[in-house]
Amino acid sequence: MSHANLLTSSSPHVHDGASVDRVMQSVIWALMPASALSVMVFGLPALLVILITVASCMVTEQLFMLIRKRKTTLGDNSAALTGLLLALTLPPHSPWWVCVVGGVFAIGVGKQIYGGLGYNMFNPALISRVFLLISFPAELTTWPVPMPLFSDGAFSMSQAFAIIFSGEYPVNQALDAITMATPLGQYKMEVSMGKTVTDALGGDYGFSYINSMGGNLVGSIGETSAILLAAGGLWMIRKGIITWHIPGSMLLGTLVPALIFWAFDSSVYPDPLFHLVTGGLIIGAFFMATDMVTSPVTIKGQLIFGASCGLLTYIIRTWGGYPEGVSFAIVIMNTAVPLIDQYTRPTIYGQRPERT
Repeated sequence: MSHANLLTSSSPHVHDGASVDRVMQSVIWALMPASALSVMVFGLPALLVILITVASCMVTEQLFMLIRKRKTTLGDNSAALTGLLLALTLPPHSPWWVCVVGGVFAIGVGKQIYGGLGYNMFNPALISRVFLLISFPAELTTWPVPMPLFSDGAFSMSQAFAIIFSGEYPVNQALDAITMATPLGQYKMEVSMGKTVTDALGGDYGFSYINSMGGNLVGSIGETSAILLAAGGLWMIRKGIITWHIPGSMLLGTLVPALIFWAFDSSVYPDPLFHLVTGGLIIGAFFMATDMVTSPVTIKGQLIFGASCGLLTYIIRTWGGYPEGVSFAIVIMNTAVPLIDQYTRPTIYGQRPERT
């Protein structure tokens, strides 16, 4: 029997049935509970921010495909997921143009400029978030207090449109009367002025771990509920969409130094639970650092990557110029992924490890 016409493709030779669109769709579903609660907590303006950002990403994706004369890629759900992740990093009352600029930057500069999905160096949603924060700090650091969707003072659809598209609030709700600092921002501002952690987060501010974990928290749309975000992340691990290595090591990379410094001086450094349930640590660890394109491929590399993201997050939160460090930490470590992959490559079967 002649084997001259038999061709053998490169590995892998076994397909588990997963595809890009299914993976992206699964991640979107994992984010749905926390996203729905965010709309319940912040009202219709948050829903408009999500819809505008997702639409901006999808329209930009399609425009680039037309310009490049390529087949549409909207069906792989990657643009929709990028838009959702970006929206979850934004304040609930972000102006419409911030959503549009962010969506265009995420897809155009964060993804398509490199050649599209699979070629981008940075997580598109996070690099856009960093760009927006540096370019428009006032719009990205104005945090409205929760305004539940079905409460007596809830915004109507017309009021929500006025807030997002013209910045006009109801006459009895001035902007400065319905905004306050995030827990991380409050902690950093007050402790820098000599207050203890207890004094900074207590009193009129009234920080509560129960509220933080359950959904009543000042912050970005995606910081609403640590419990629902963690549940979505654990569901993805169980389904095999991601593994525990990056989220687990990133959480430990933040919580271990937090525990050390808290034990050293609890009046200046908050406890590890505070770092866990506030800010974007949970969504960053499970949904952003685990991006398959911008994270290492080996288990050892993923552990190094995740731990480094966590440590940088704590450093920036504690001593950096911004209250939150998750976005910066992951984007910085995205640049180190090729180096991590190079030095954590497994030995090819049948070869001896190279000696250095």
